[in-house]
Amino acid sequence: MAAATKPHTLVVENLHAEVAGKEILKGVDLTLKSGELTALMGPNGSGKSTLAYALMGHPKYKVTKGTALLDGEDLLKLPVDKRSRAGLFLGFQYPQEVAGLSLSKFLWTSYMVNRTAQTADVAAFDRDLKTHLSYLGMDESLLKRSLNEGFSGGEKKRVEVLQMATLDPVFAILDEPDSGLDIDAVRSVGETVAKLRRPDAGILVITHYQRILQFLKPDSVHVMVDGVIALSGGRELAEELEAKGYDFVKVGVQGVS
Repeated sequence: MAAATKPHTLVVENLHAEVAGKEILKGVDLTLKSGELTALMGPNGSGKSTLAYALMGHPKYKVTKGTALLDGEDLLKLPVDKRSRAGLFLGFQYPQEVAGLSLSKFLWTSYMVNRTAQTADVAAFDRDLKTHLSYLGMDESLLKRSLNEGFSGGEKKRVEVLQMATLDPVFAILDEPDSGLDIDAVRSVGETVAKLRRPDAGILVITHYQRILQFLKPDSVHVMVDGVIALSGGRELAEELEAKGYDFVKVGVQGVS
């Protein structure tokens, strides 16, 4: 009988954060669980990306209040590298180019961060890498090129998902993996992320639009407005947003405030 996988949680409570002295997050409460795919939606400027960067520890985003506990450990007290080692991953909305560092070298170095020469499995790494490239419709020749240099927008987004697949994080946050992609690329990225779901890990996908959620099939959908989670529901909530837009959520928040 196979051993049960260890459940994980990422619990964010009353999180406040500011950028250049301006408060963006105004008390975010959000719980992520292993085995679940969660979607975070909301209009521009609502604080979705700020939440992602604050959790990852970007120095531009200053947390002023609240907690973020990964399996009971306070992420906010850890430097960025230790947050990553603890199992947190962030896929960027605007991936950076790194000249002179090949994609293959970058992925291998990332894979080895929590491993030694004795625990590394080169054959499994190569096999899984080829499988994930196939899922994403990526040519192996991209591995020889410098990280993201000269890549199209769609290729850069695929590389972010490829990194997630390589690192096997406990919780992955993907910041708008569908932005700037055509419908075929959205399908490829969405279906790949769905295939990478694991019972011992959770995924948070930040997006404006419902189209990628057709392929992801999230367990829950949350809507952020003006720095707080204003509404939560199931997949049907994303469809309602597609039909009505975000105005009906904003009206509800204003009515409460």
